[in-house]
Amino acid sequence: MESEMDTSSSFLDPEELSIREQYRRFGKRHSISSISPYQESSASKLNEPRLFYDGSSFHSPTNTALILENIKQEVGSIDYEGAPYKMQSASKRRSSIDGPGILDSDVGVDSIHRFGSQSLKACKIEDDSLTDSGETTFALFASLLDSALQGLMSIPDLILRFEQSCRNVSESIRYGSNIRLRVVEDKLMRQKAQLLLDEAATWSLMWYLYGKGTEEPPVELILSPSTSHIEACQFVVNDHTAQLCLRIVQWLEGLASKSLDLESKVRGSHVGTYLPNSGVWHHTQRYLKKGVADANTVHHLDFDAPTREHAHQLPDDKKQDESLLEDVWTLLRAGRQEEAFDLCRSAGQPWRAATLCPFGGIDFSPSVEALIKNGRSRTLQAIELESGIGHQWRLWKWASYCTSEKIFEQRGSKFEAAIYAAQCSNLKHVLPICTNWETACWAMAKSWLGVQLDLELARSQPGRMEQVKSFGDEIEGSPGQMNGISQPSVGPESWPVQVLNQQPRDLSALLQKLHSGEMVHEVVTQVCKEQQRQIEMKLMLGNIPHVLQLIWSWIAPSEDDQNIFRPHGDPQMIRFGAHLVLVLRYLLTDELKDPFRKDLMDAGDLIIHMYAMFLFSEHHEELVGVYASQLARHRCIDLFVHMMELRLNSSVHVKYKIFLSAMEYLPFSSGDDLKGSFEEIIERVLSRSREIKLGKYDKSTDVAEQHRLQSLQKAMVIQWLCFTPPSTIADVKDVSAKLLLRALIHSNILFREFALISMWRVPAMPIGAHELLSFLAEPLKQLSENPDMLEDNVSENLKEFQDWSEYYSCDATYRKWLKIELENANVPALELSLEEKQRAIAAAQETLNMSLILLQRKENPWLVSLEDPIYESVEPLYLELHATAILCLPSGECLSPDATMCTALMSALYSTLSEEVVLNRELMVNVSISSSNNYCIEVVLRCLAVEGDGLGIHDMNDGGVLGTVMAAGFKGELTRFQAGVTMEICRLDAWYSSKEGSLEGPATFIVRGLCRRCCLPELILRCMQVSISLVELGNQIENHDELIELVACSESGFLHLFSQQQLQEFLLFEREYAICEMEPEEESSC
Repeated sequence: MESEMDTSSSFLDPEELSIREQYRRFGKRHSISSISPYQESSASKLNEPRLFYDGSSFHSPTNTALILENIKQEVGSIDYEGAPYKMQSASKRRSSIDGPGILDSDVGVDSIHRFGSQSLKACKIEDDSLTDSGETTFALFASLLDSALQGLMSIPDLILRFEQSCRNVSESIRYGSNIRLRVVEDKLMRQKAQLLLDEAATWSLMWYLYGKGTEEPPVELILSPSTSHIEACQFVVNDHTAQLCLRIVQWLEGLASKSLDLESKVRGSHVGTYLPNSGVWHHTQRYLKKGVADANTVHHLDFDAPTREHAHQLPDDKKQDESLLEDVWTLLRAGRQEEAFDLCRSAGQPWRAATLCPFGGIDFSPSVEALIKNGRSRTLQAIELESGIGHQWRLWKWASYCTSEKIFEQRGSKFEAAIYAAQCSNLKHVLPICTNWETACWAMAKSWLGVQLDLELARSQPGRMEQVKSFGDEIEGSPGQMNGISQPSVGPESWPVQVLNQQPRDLSALLQKLHSGEMVHEVVTQVCKEQQRQIEMKLMLGNIPHVLQLIWSWIAPSEDDQNIFRPHGDPQMIRFGAHLVLVLRYLLTDELKDPFRKDLMDAGDLIIHMYAMFLFSEHHEELVGVYASQLARHRCIDLFVHMMELRLNSSVHVKYKIFLSAMEYLPFSSGDDLKGSFEEIIERVLSRSREIKLGKYDKSTDVAEQHRLQSLQKAMVIQWLCFTPPSTIADVKDVSAKLLLRALIHSNILFREFALISMWRVPAMPIGAHELLSFLAEPLKQLSENPDMLEDNVSENLKEFQDWSEYYSCDATYRKWLKIELENANVPALELSLEEKQRAIAAAQETLNMSLILLQRKENPWLVSLEDPIYESVEPLYLELHATAILCLPSGECLSPDATMCTALMSALYSTLSEEVVLNRELMVNVSISSSNNYCIEVVLRCLAVEGDGLGIHDMNDGGVLGTVMAAGFKGELTRFQAGVTMEICRLDAWYSSKEGSLEGPATFIVRGLCRRCCLPELILRCMQVSISLVELGNQIENHDELIELVACSESGFLHLFSQQQLQEFLLFEREYAICEMEPEEESSC
């Protein structure tokens, strides 16, 4: 069976040469040792962008991190051969959309070369392995689709480009390399190339069925009186079934014709190349000249001699005739009638050409193209004026039928019988030589179309249909007469009754015959099970929903597979399915009824989503945007959110590709409910980055270290907002300002949380905070160069960002000093070198100086907002604070919470305030175990907003009542709870809410005030610690008294920020400082 299938489709593979007789002469074979046309540079896989294009020149990207990444890649690719070529950015028009070897004239879109799309950036030349695997099609198809979506080409033209691209890549895989492969590798290459050819065939069918318009016959070519050909053309234009049959025939003939072109291109030869007059039986001529008498050999050389004399030409001449007839059949099968006729004439058999092209060689194809080709020819009109419309047509069909039957009876050439049988819809003599699916389908469709035309011509003549029906009834009553062509009752007047019972009732029946027809070759039945054949048959039937179901069934992941980003099925089938869906949507959405439209949108989204995930899994992130933009809003957002989360720790280039893909193909802001926007995506990413991930904290786990490491992951998402948007998008300045504003807002949120978890006096830096500062360095530098971007909301968030930047600088100098101090503590005091002491003194003085600068700010105190929105509300307004935290022992170990502990904590939080305040402010406290992590607790505080705390101006800047309650928990000073247990924050948010509990807006003053309550006392205590160290090293501190006065001064407001334990610690530090200061004086007096 396998060998049969290989030989059955030989016309699709030029290297599968059939055995030709010695008389066959092919044209000159071109050498393939020279540069092959299929080795031209193919459409390259899109790579990371290295340069930006501003419309006139290329310049380097402005992102510093991206520049550094570029340098690394440049160094790593010095030995790379081949220069990457660039494709312009998405809103620009692409300079060329040609794929590998695609001719400009293929679809008539030459003008596209003047434009470009910068959406698919910086391509690189494929290496051999990728080219062999057909991976170039991913970037090439994306580029073509992008051009169509931008309006640079029509969807029908896009279909043709898809077809040509598949053919070019297939040829490149199959014939583009001169390297000899092993048998198994060569077989794999053949299979890949054939799969792409099969896909090209489906795209071609798509064009014939849905892309090719229906043309009306030109008025100037309509003759009066009419002719049978004009009537046939008009019938096909108006009848849907006939039109469908014609398009299927044209499609299959086009495939066969392209295969012949490929054969000529690759082998340097063409079917049907013979010596002149090679069909005049030269061997029989010489035999007869010798005067030898043989009853089995013809005595004359005219073409009727074998029939008249019941004899044959010599075997050598018969073989040559058979070879000639096979080539004539091949040309007719490819729709190349004129070439077939010329072949007959050049071989010395003009009589055969005359039998195949009646009426002076008029093209009788019932198409508008044939009508235009024939022009206003009066030959057929003159013939039919005398004999009647369709009469000569009927006689020729009848003669062809009789000829095919006679040849079959005499066991003549099967190709000759099939040639004449194909002219008259006599399927029983055509199907036996149809050993591939395409030829069998062509034969059935052509036969059925011919009978439809015959019946239509019969209807146009008075009394003809009654005559046909009477003959049909007579034949049905005498089935045995069907094979007896000499019966007078089945003459030409009865046509097409003779072949009616061979035709399908409808298209479904035609396709069913391909599956299980008695006369159909076994190979054809087997090929019907192939994927592309199933798709093609469903497309012919117009069953679009079933096509999508088939494709999804082949690529859908199994139910037990949890990794949805793993590729499923054949990558080329996934790619084909996604593009088929998009083409059908743009062609048919307006024509389909609601149920079908829903299937096309829902099932189509699944297929497109699968392809986008496949591209992502194969690191083609730059290609995802063009497909994600075609998804439903929720799917598009989910896809980009998932990609950004999975690539969070990837290189800058990979992340920038995703950023560009989203920015160029999606709107920045949501304009409708149909398409996802970049703002919605980034909001989801930012929100999810703050969610508590499932994890386990052992008792020995250092909570501070865990939070320090997690803070880095939270900070990484800010980088998505720090990339420079492409200059080609609309309103790029506004977009840049919005990105910066969102980066500042989210950074400040994270700064607050990071500050509350970095109270531990350890040398380890809060890496999350410093990562944020590094990300925003470049955007803020651009902001300083473009002050026009500085709006009010940006200015307010920028001020808080600068406050945090100053705070973390102080924090960094303190930890630097602490690290030096701990290192020196491991060395005996007498062994410390002067240099080590000087280093410690310098670090300590730097810490003190920077901290005092922050603390002594009077005009703009640290983290005090002068532009907070002032709420004035008639209805009662409430404040809410939501916190997710971990309970931590003084040793750094975590506690596993239970219901009893939550109840105790809730009571302890209530007890931080007096009963009067609790009642007047309607304080509510709720503590529960987190649903996302059972080592975390969820704390919700709610109270009534009053003047000075939620309403009006917030003079105290200490977070109000809710800040007071939470600060006690963070500082570990809850009176009715386990001593020393602190709440280590994981997430913290404050909101204004209505009486009903709906959140109305952020109450950032609470969190900022809470940070002041926690950070400023800690900063002062650290200064005291550093001061003691300096005094111990023998250094006098001139501004120590200023620090004490600053705390005690009522104007600074620092004193009420201290808790009782912090004040005690402050006094102990001051006592120790005083003792250390007095020790040198006592020693000197002694």
